[in-house]
Amino acid sequence: MNPQDPLAQLRDIHLPETGGWWPPAPGWWLLVVLCVIALVALVWVWKRYRIRTRWKREAKAELKMLIRRAANEPSCYGELNRLLKRVARKTHTNRHPEAMTGAQWVDFLLETLPKDRIASRPTAEALVAATWQQKPALAPHDALDFASLWLEAQL
Repeated sequence: MNPQDPLAQLRDIHLPETGGWWPPAPGWWLLVVLCVIALVALVWVWKRYRIRTRWKREAKAELKMLIRRAANEPSCYGELNRLLKRVARKTHTNRHPEAMTGAQWVDFLLETLPKDRIASRPTAEALVAATWQQKPALAPHDALDFASLWLEAQL
């Protein structure tokens, strides 16, 4: 090798060193921002859904509580009717079910049942009348079955 030769002093091609992992490229920053926005939006939608459907969960929980402590007392039938009216007020706001009583309330309950289900008018009438009777004629499990059927259709 000739020390006078300028080509001999040249070194081989060197690649530049990599930039490392930090700071990330702008595309990664954009992806992180979009993921955070999507996560915040998802949490917001989920919370709104939970707030809007809280009454359904509460109605189901109250029905379970009424089933657990079912008794042939007017107060139990009254609580069951109040539960049905609260749900009816949420699901049929334009018909004002909270103002219905007696035969009108019975007709409403039977109208809003699914058409493929069989529900007898005497059961609905006995459920509504049991609130004011000293000795209700309707068995508690029949009333709760009717209420469960009706609530299942509404929720």
